[in-house]
Amino acid sequence: MKPTILKNAHIIDPLEKLDKKSDILIENGKIKKIAPQIRSKENEEVVDLKDAVVAPGFIDMHVHLREPGFEHKATIATELASAAAGGFVGVACMPNTNPAIDDSSIVRYIKEQAAKTLNGMIDVYPIAAVTANREGKQISEMAELSDAGVVGFSDDGNPVESAQIMRIALEYSKMFHKPIIQHAEEKSLTHDGVMNEGFVSTTLGLPGIPTIAEALMIQRDIMLTVYCGGKYHVAHLSTKRGLELIREAKRNGLPVTCEVTPHHFTLTDEVVRSYDTNTKMHPPLRTQDDVDAMKEGLVDGTIDVIATDHAPHSYDEKQVEYLYAPFGIVGLETAIGLSISELVKPGLLTISQMIEKFTVNPRRILNLPQIRIKEGENACLTIFNPAEEWIVDIQKFKSKSKNSPFHSRKLFGKPVGVINNGMIMLS
Repeated sequence: MKPTILKNAHIIDPLEKLDKKSDILIENGKIKKIAPQIRSKENEEVVDLKDAVVAPGFIDMHVHLREPGFEHKATIATELASAAAGGFVGVACMPNTNPAIDDSSIVRYIKEQAAKTLNGMIDVYPIAAVTANREGKQISEMAELSDAGVVGFSDDGNPVESAQIMRIALEYSKMFHKPIIQHAEEKSLTHDGVMNEGFVSTTLGLPGIPTIAEALMIQRDIMLTVYCGGKYHVAHLSTKRGLELIREAKRNGLPVTCEVTPHHFTLTDEVVRSYDTNTKMHPPLRTQDDVDAMKEGLVDGTIDVIATDHAPHSYDEKQVEYLYAPFGIVGLETAIGLSISELVKPGLLTISQMIEKFTVNPRRILNLPQIRIKEGENACLTIFNPAEEWIVDIQKFKSKSKNSPFHSRKLFGKPVGVINNGMIMLS
């Protein structure tokens, strides 16, 4: 990357409490100068951002890269391209690969593949399995995996059903200072459910997944956290009752955090009436009360992070009856647009508060270095235009899979580019 001046940047950095228009000079991968007007020299490239927002680099702490084992759905290369297009400089990848990320050799493989993609522009932070092969029977080699550089532990896709294993995992999390990320579901209540249990599921004749299944698991895990300590994080929160439990735990000073996906603060189970399998995700889309609660939790700070749960599936896999389709949608390339459209534009969050949930909070939870827009710091930046209106076109996605329920949806807020590890990519 040659020396570059970002002209007319709107810098917003929650940590540095910056919200100002300025120019930024980047040289040798670092922020060399921030000033109202920077004159360019002959060897410098000038990019006019036209008042686009420049923020600390966004990280998505819940992404499925599918590799190794499910390359027909996606590869590390395709999904890191998707991350860059969506405005993310880093992703934390979940362990439900084949083989699962329960061995240090798999961690090394993922990091090596990531380093080959886009010249290592996008940072990849593996999350390891809590239990061997994610089967819930035996704790994984957490010490070895921690030494290999994983940032957390999860059996995502499956809950950690055994209270004893969750207790051990939480005790280990204290030693390694890495969160246990729970897919909160009491599976004895969910069976073959494919959507939220309620009026719509009854109308459609589809088996339901009750909200109590999420709340029960969260309640159990909070009690375990009270008993033995540890860092506990709830993945893809979806229910009002689950939110209330987390809010109470935080009031009591417990080390409990959580995330929500854009689809869970945007869509309700009413969209399942279309029988579009791209409305099938896990946890399922809930009621309007739950959606409103997710927004309330983002506003009052109970919900720490916005994460996508980006879950690629091939076209053929989704083109089956609703009962048999896999759970999950892609989300990296629509996250900024949905967050601005649903949260910022209606006045629920400021842009700075939204940025915090994509940058400061996930890095804090995963114990990653914070990113600051400051002279002398590494240039790790996300650039987006909050005012730009655009139409989602899944055929333009960089992801290998196109399974999104947001095709043709009008959104406000479009990613412009990312800068990281001495490289720049602009749309």
